[in-house]
This record gives sequence, C-alpha cells and structure tokens, in this order.
Amino acid sequence: MPLKTNRVGKTDISITSLSLGGASLGNLGHVVRDSDVTDVLQHAWSAGIRYFDTAPHYGRGLSEQRMGDFFKDIPRDDYVLSTKVGRVLSPGPQLAEADGFVQPLPNAVRYDYSADGILESFESSCERLGTSRVEIVFVHDIGDYTHGAASGARHMEDLMGSGMSALQDLKQAGRIGAIGLGVNESKVCIDVMKQTPLDVILLAGRLTLLDREAEAELLDLCAQQGTSLVLGGIFNSGILATGPKPGAWFDYAPASQEILDKVTALQDSAKAADLTLAEASLQFALHHPAACSVLLGTGKVSSLQRNLDAANKQLSDAAMTFVTT
Repeated sequence: MPLKTNRVGKTDISITSLSLGGASLGNLGHVVRDSDVTDVLQHAWSAGIRYFDTAPHYGRGLSEQRMGDFFKDIPRDDYVLSTKVGRVLSPGPQLAEADGFVQPLPNAVRYDYSADGILESFESSCERLGTSRVEIVFVHDIGDYTHGAASGARHMEDLMGSGMSALQDLKQAGRIGAIGLGVNESKVCIDVMKQTPLDVILLAGRLTLLDREAEAELLDLCAQQGTSLVLGGIFNSGILATGPKPGAWFDYAPASQEILDKVTALQDSAKAADLTLAEASLQFALHHPAACSVLLGTGKVSSLQRNLDAANKQLSDAAMTFVTT
C-alpha cells in the first residue's frame, strides 16, 4: 500500500510520510557493511518510502556516496533526496573515527555557511549522490546549540549575508526544490524565519512524545508562514525506544533522573493505551498535524521493519487519544 505523501511548504515537492535518514548509513557508532546498507535501502524502498535524507556530516560523505550507489540505476524522478550544507569536505587523512562515525571517508571538514562554502558543499554532495539536483537542501547545525554563542553569531552572519542568497539562486535555477534548516533547536529556526522564509525544517528531537519545545513558538510561526516540518530524532537519542533503563540516552547524553522519571510515566501511560513506548513515540510523530514526514534512521533491516510495524499499528480509541494529546 503506497504511503501518504505531503507537500513541502508552498513548493511543488511532495514527500512520503515516512522517510529514511542516512546517519546510520555513514557508520554512526559502528561499521555498517555495504551489503547491509543496500538491504536497508531496498527494504525502505519496498515499503513505499520514497524520501531519503543524508548529509556530508554522515561519515564525512560516506552516507551520500552509499545512497548515490544505490540510486544510480533508479529513475531520478522516482525518489526525493535531501542533503545538507554548512560543512565543507576536502581530502584529508584516513581516520578510525570522527564525530561519532566509524571508518569515515578520508576527508577533512570545515564549517562554512557563506555563499562560497554552500556552493562548494552542494556541488560536492551532488557528485557523491550522482545527481545534478537535490529536492531539499537543509542548512545543517546552524546556531548556538552546535557552535556556541560567538561562533554561532559569525556563522549566522555568513548565512544571512550571502549563504541564503546562494541557496535561493540554486532554487531559481531548478537545482533545489526547497530550502530549510536541519537543526536540533527551535530558537535558531525562529531567528532565521524572522529574517527570511523557509520551505521546511528538519527538526531533531524538539517535537517528540517527551520533548515539546517546538510547541512554545515555532509551530505557530510555521503555520503562519506555511513552513513544513520533517521530524527527526523522534526517540530522543534512544530513550523513547529503549525505555527508562539505566544508561539510557536523551539528547546525546545519559539521561538525568528527571528525564528517567518522565519517561517512566510516559511508558506507563502508553501501556495503559496498549502501546509500547516506541510505538507511542512513532505514532505521536506521525499523527502530529505539523509533521510532513517522519524520519526513521537505522542501519538494520530488523530495526526498520520494527518501526514500520509500529507505524502501521491499528490504534484503539484510547491509543489515538494518547498520541494526539
């Protein structure tokens, strides 16, 4: 059964309600064999997923390269790609690990949100992906959350001074269909949207069953401007998938006792609605009216299928009430 598709902002791009994120395909945390990458991508394709997200950051180009290999014999109009700009890769030493990615490609990396940096990043991504166009381009990890106040301000000046204009030029030329941010915080989205409209935001971890930060101001602004949301990080670094067990992670670090207690309460409420915590978390994202697509990120077919099963679960009235309130 084909997946539902949703329009991205006010653009002509439409994406499937479920999508596959490419971080794990860049060897996030551990090596994923080439054959397993192919199996995961093929399984997603067979399940009807037609929107795939990646970034130069994921294995320093490895995820993009692997996606390019998979899609090389598939008609280009049959799928939607998104990648990211802000990090520029150049030939560098072979490292055993970099930024949490194991055995990345031998590339050095620098942050550059200026027009020159964005154009260089985009062209390099197109080369690795084997395409001349990318439907969605996200400005990756802009803001204080990643860079701190001083560097964040400098990068924002570069983006608003020339980088965003370069993206608009690429969009005008038909090489980009939609422009957005790919970030882990709401504040920077609000800051950018007050200066320039965005088609879409890939928001990781800030609109989940546990963390509703985006509801404070960002959702209203998105509704006013017609900006779509792609929801990533829906398990908040794992704790909404594993439950509040000792050592569970939240927001890229071991969870505090306060978070463990909150997740325990959520897990009990989900159980009362005949849902596992992971099922409730996925269904919350899928049913959120602001969500254009929900990213599933994994390098294992078994994990992907588990999430697909959770997405296809028939909900009781109690379960529907729980995930929509």
